[in-house]
Amino acid sequence: MPLFSDQTGRTVDIERSSRIVSIVPSLTELLFDLGLDKEVVGITKFCVHPDSWFRNKKRVGGTKQLHLDAIRALQPELIIANKEENVKEQVEELAKIFPVWTSDINDLQSALDAIRIIGEMTGKVNEASDLVKKITAAFKHSEEKFLHGSKNVIRSAYLIWQEHYMTAGGDTFINDMMQYAGFENVFKHKDRYPVVTIDEIISAGCEVLLLSSEPFPFKEKHKAALEVILPQTAVLLVDGEIFSWYGSRLLKAPPYFEQLQRQALSLIHAGTR
Repeated sequence: MPLFSDQTGRTVDIERSSRIVSIVPSLTELLFDLGLDKEVVGITKFCVHPDSWFRNKKRVGGTKQLHLDAIRALQPELIIANKEENVKEQVEELAKIFPVWTSDINDLQSALDAIRIIGEMTGKVNEASDLVKKITAAFKHSEEKFLHGSKNVIRSAYLIWQEHYMTAGGDTFINDMMQYAGFENVFKHKDRYPVVTIDEIISAGCEVLLLSSEPFPFKEKHKAALEVILPQTAVLLVDGEIFSWYGSRLLKAPPYFEQLQRQALSLIHAGTR
């Protein structure tokens, strides 16, 4: 029986993967792009990409409120989970019966590793390898420009929640994506997703405040309100999926980051919001 190590250090026995349940939205999209339409039998209500799967695949609840009975009824041969997005107790309960491979992704490299391993588990080694090569090539320019230099690096904060402003800390996947986009996270010294105040944002010297479209859906009205509170800071609405989805959507990230960097610099140089 093939043995695979997941990203939490567990060893998983996977004999077959012809019936897959994905409880991680970004990895559901990855499975689609690897060509596993027939194999995937269950997804969550937040697995919105691709739309055809969202409309037609069996839904097994939300990422943090899974319907365990619905998953059991599907008799999966492989469940793909995530340490952060799924509830530990629910994953452990499923792992008593089914092979559960859990990802733990905090940067680009661990995302690429996950893609490779999922390709191996599902018999899509070549497809996964090609995807990793394309993503690596797409990120190369951003890596050379921002990670190995200091050109146009902008001091920024990335808000994910509106009530009691919550931001992304330094040990998150979002923080890594911010670096590739040319944004220095002013709260990189904090862990995970800390609550911050307006005064902290100001005192940190934040030049550009990024408002994510998820999990809280920041809109123009939130942007306008923050522009009044933070007249010296540029405020931008950003695509949360690009910053936080770590599957095949990574291919779309570099061109989006370049456009966002230009937009941010334009606001800063013009002195307008």
